[in-house]
Amino acid sequence: MFNQMLQQALHEKAIRVEDFSELMIRLLDYGIINRDESQIEAALYDRYLQCQELVDDYLSIIGVRIEHDEQFCFVRIYPPGAKAPSLQDDEHSPFNQGFRHRPNQMEMALILVLRVEYEKSLREGLVDDKGCVLISMEEIAISLNNLLKRKLPEAQQERRQLFRNLRQLRIIRFNGETGNDDAESWISIQPGISSLVSHEVLAQLDPESQTGLNQSAGDD
Repeated sequence: MFNQMLQQALHEKAIRVEDFSELMIRLLDYGIINRDESQIEAALYDRYLQCQELVDDYLSIIGVRIEHDEQFCFVRIYPPGAKAPSLQDDEHSPFNQGFRHRPNQMEMALILVLRVEYEKSLREGLVDDKGCVLISMEEIAISLNNLLKRKLPEAQQERRQLFRNLRQLRIIRFNGETGNDDAESWISIQPGISSLVSHEVLAQLDPESQTGLNQSAGDD
């Protein structure tokens, strides 16, 4: 019965069942669709806009939560019971960062550092028209050491895998497979980073960010 209702609803929107299935598989597999990532994700994101209510209803049955950022054109999903900083809700258990992939300690440390650097760039107005921030590998390494007393992996393959995993979460972007091997390389921090770290955690790492948040609240 549900399958028939879904097919009928898709037919009314001129969307094939196969195309809807492709969208859902991609979203469940990656946990995020970012329109600016590639032509494939651009097409999938536009398809999501066509059948947003159907996708939301379909996932709500199994308790999956959806964050749709219309400004920066990305859709991120969270597992049942997850709590996301951008989806404040007291009924859910602690956020476990991501749908398919749960970051390890090193990845989580880097996510926190990237979030702090992103917030600093926001305060300084160093954000492009797509909400992205450029930062060098050298700056990342320095910030990682200063904030968390950690160092990036020395092994090239381990470092590459670390940044590939974060790229899969659509929170960074770099050019080429070897674009993150030396201090002169640059990483683009994506606006989706904001949804992975709560304001409370950010304020502990970067007290200046709390001042900026309070000022923004006052302006509202």
